[in-house]
Amino acid sequence: MADGLLELLRSGPPGGDGALVLAHGAGAGMRSPFMEAFAEGLGERGIPVYRFEFPYMRAMTASGRRRPPNPEAILRRCWAEAIDRLTGRPLVIGGKSLGGRIASLIADESAVAGLVCLGYPFHPPGRPERTRTAHLADLRTPTLICQGTRDPFGSFAEIGGYRLSPAITVQWLEDGNHSLEPRRSSGRTIAGNWNDAMDRIAEFTRAACR
Repeated sequence: MADGLLELLRSGPPGGDGALVLAHGAGAGMRSPFMEAFAEGLGERGIPVYRFEFPYMRAMTASGRRRPPNPEAILRRCWAEAIDRLTGRPLVIGGKSLGGRIASLIADESAVAGLVCLGYPFHPPGRPERTRTAHLADLRTPTLICQGTRDPFGSFAEIGGYRLSPAITVQWLEDGNHSLEPRRSSGRTIAGNWNDAMDRIAEFTRAACR
């Protein structure tokens, strides 16, 4: 559970008018190549970035053994703790997959400046009927979702059928999977998709934190 000992890992410039707070996906922690790349890339674009890990991921890192994510109530409390630790500045919150989904559940009640989701898990792979979209219809927080067009958790072809709040903007990354990575045959590159996403996130964060 959230225990008051949440580690916040910082990247990017000191100071600034606001910050971006990111949580990891279900299977890899805040120091995964994906999370490192986005924290460092956004930091280079002038955005202060903070990362943290949920308790189950800290336990996985310590033991080397896989664990399931904590119950949703604990994940929410971790987000609340991270936001409380950074009180006093405008915050954009979000993260990869699970991290972004939990952030989306508490964004409105937390009165944050914005929300960024990197590969939102609209449904489990192969289970399109099990949508995780009900709260997205009425979301008030300005939101940017960066989504690969062939993401098995919610592709370009599928998302057009969902009812999403007008506060949500979806940036499509061509041929991207759940980590926004394209196939070589597409003519796109991982660096190209990731850099496009970082440019848009930096622009969105600066605007939200004004």
